[in-house]
Amino acid sequence: MESQYSSLPNIQSQAYELAYKLARERLASMDVEELCHKAGVQRVDSNKIIIKYLNQSYLVTIPEGEISLKDGEEEVPLRDKILILHYLTLAKGTPATNRLITFKQLPAGTSYFPAFSQRTIKPLLNHFGKEPELLVDAAAKLGGHKASYGDVSVTINVFSRVPVTIALWKGDDEFVPGGSIMFDSSISDYLSTEDVSVLCETISWRLAIP
Repeated sequence: MESQYSSLPNIQSQAYELAYKLARERLASMDVEELCHKAGVQRVDSNKIIIKYLNQSYLVTIPEGEISLKDGEEEVPLRDKILILHYLTLAKGTPATNRLITFKQLPAGTSYFPAFSQRTIKPLLNHFGKEPELLVDAAAKLGGHKASYGDVSVTINVFSRVPVTIALWKGDDEFVPGGSIMFDSSISDYLSTEDVSVLCETISWRLAIP
């Protein structure tokens, strides 16, 4: 996984570094108790937060915004750090609506959907299209559980208040395999459309790569 992140073009890496810097500055300016309440995360002590992300626990220092695995020493990829900080700083505490929407229904989602589909749905279909039932075990490693959409579907609680549902349809002689990624309609109160795209790309990579 790390090699994929580190192979980003330099200009994009610089953009990520700037995004991380800005997110850390925003975190440092916020009321920590309110932030924890809205994001549904645990404050450990005066300068640490524990947040669950893709079935792993991370420590976030306050006000520095440094992020590390709670039970591991490996470096956290920069894109994951940015997603964690964006979730923490953007969270509005909106209750789940239990109404699913697709990426096209997010702000500017229709315009970006072709790229989103190419980077997220296509790799899942390439990997699971012939055996969609394998998705269930793969998703379990990320904290996912079975859902009731398509021929096979799973819901992964990426953050405590951001569930992501993936549904796959088996192909046959007439139709090619199909897939969809769906979100609770409250997701824009926790992540931007761009963040959602990066998040789903990360999930796709982790599911499709053993």
